[in-house]
Amino acid sequence: MKLVVRAVPNAKRSEWIGWEEDPRAGRVARVRIAAPPVDGKANEALRSFLAKHLAVPKSQVILEKGRSSRLKTFTVPEGCLPE
Repeated sequence: MKLVVRAVPNAKRSEWIGWEEDPRAGRVARVRIAAPPVDGKANEALRSFLAKHLAVPKSQVILEKGRSSRLKTFTVPEGCLPE
């Protein structure tokens, strides 16, 4: 299943903000990440955060698109997304 995330790096703490509508991508999850967007640190922190938040192994959270964008597409296991 695809999960589109709007990442906000350099936050005070990592947290799930919720769902929002994006004119380009439709329904996206907004997540604040406490890591800087340097050398892929924010992407790795976001991947770890999503795995923990969704209660799935980190190996099952795969960044498909958006390595250098705030709008990222992940592949996650079916049925693990929160409402």
